[in-house]
Amino acid sequence: MLRQIARLGRGVPWAGERALAIAVYGDAEGDALPAQEAGYEGVACVDDAARALELYCDLWQATRLPWALRWCEGLLEFVLAMQDEDGRWVNFILDWKGTRNREGRTSVAGGGFWQARALLALAHASRTLTDERIDGALQRGLAHTGATDVPPDVRVLHMMTALALLVDAEDVELLSLLATWSDEVMSCRRGDMLMNSPFERGHPHLWGHLQEGVLADAGVRLGRDDLVLTACRSAELVFSESVRAGFAQRRTQPYDVASAVYVLSRLADVTGASEYSALAVAARGWFDGRNPAGRPVYSR
Repeated sequence: MLRQIARLGRGVPWAGERALAIAVYGDAEGDALPAQEAGYEGVACVDDAARALELYCDLWQATRLPWALRWCEGLLEFVLAMQDEDGRWVNFILDWKGTRNREGRTSVAGGGFWQARALLALAHASRTLTDERIDGALQRGLAHTGATDVPPDVRVLHMMTALALLVDAEDVELLSLLATWSDEVMSCRRGDMLMNSPFERGHPHLWGHLQEGVLADAGVRLGRDDLVLTACRSAELVFSESVRAGFAQRRTQPYDVASAVYVLSRLADVTGASEYSALAVAARGWFDGRNPAGRPVYSR
């Protein structure tokens, strides 16, 4: 995976001398391809860079390898450069010269997912990197989380940001927000099953569905057993059957499986229940051939 990210990495000197972005797609020869799923979107985006920043921060913290720090610093430069002065992030650059895509629906300033992912990445980075710009960018960005109509699959990213900032810290205002957001997420359900939006019908989509894992962590931080119980009940309905069947839906993408692994791993840590550990291992096996095709989908 790291080799593939490296192949897709590009220097973006307009964002800073050491700034790095990640091409959205690449072909078999390693050449970068633009995103065009919603019209022409661009060549690289904050959404991807933010997730990569989290990954490399973890690598740097665990290994102290200089190349991991180089990636952290480069991705941080790109994420910071894509934030407007008012605190909102634009998602895509249209070209490698850094022209922002301010019109596309997947890129407009302050869009739910990329705004939330940028905040989460900076919260993560604030615990790993010593860059005085991070706190200011966080504060400007957090000012845009106050809406009350945020869908749960975006709100949980805000909750993860709060949880990251509350590690070894006591911030009464942030704790209050975490409790409010937890209640928001918990209220969006059908029966015991947590949904991704009030308008979703049928079984919730699995990609980006992290609610159960995040609610469990919030329950621990807030001392609320009701959040953990809600998370456990929903996880059984949302994930268990899919995992046991090897994700035999008509279409399964890695993002679906990664979300399942995250939720089940968090529930295993929070509850100590072996059933969640076993389900997390089974879900992770999808990448190595525990799937309807019986073939690995990831080349190690």
